[in-house]
Amino acid sequence: MKYVNVYTEASPNPNSLKFVLNFKLLQNLHLDFPSLEETEASPLAKALFEKFSFIERVFIANNFITITKSSEIDWFEINNEIKEFIKEYITSEKPVFSNDVLDEKTKEEEKPASATASGDIDEKIKAILNDYVRPAVEQDGGAISFHSFNDGVVKVLLQGSCSGCPSSTLTLKAGIENLLTRMVPEVKEVVAEGV
Repeated sequence: MKYVNVYTEASPNPNSLKFVLNFKLLQNLHLDFPSLEETEASPLAKALFEKFSFIERVFIANNFITITKSSEIDWFEINNEIKEFIKEYITSEKPVFSNDVLDEKTKEEEKPASATASGDIDEKIKAILNDYVRPAVEQDGGAISFHSFNDGVVKVLLQGSCSGCPSSTLTLKAGIENLLTRMVPEVKEVVAEGV
């Protein structure tokens, strides 16, 4: 039996809380579960949705699980119960992920980019997002992924605590857009896809 320690960290989104574990759940990959119906890749995410009716989103990356709750309930009422549930679930060695879906997701992440001129710009943008932006976003319990680049507009996908966060628009425009327009002259604007 594995020793499991779970502690929490706040995020800029008041409805999201980061549950940090003492070991990695995923390596260089993140999975976002915006609803119970989309949890086929993770029995743990499914169990969290089924156990706690106030959960609105589960996001799993590296060594943490970010949970977004409904605004009708306060974290102090549910924090310890969720923490204990996660700890017991993992200690009992129940599956966290469905291996076939996880393998498929890993293959998607490893697909090479196209070798066009815009592919070169895409790669520059991805490198900047990975090196400069992703660590800060993950620290806040979320993730950012490159979606597309077209006519000077970079589209990114915000997940985890960033999805629906009141400060994500400010971060996107004041931080990420500033950085990308300075480092990649072809970039004129950054927008969030699907927000």
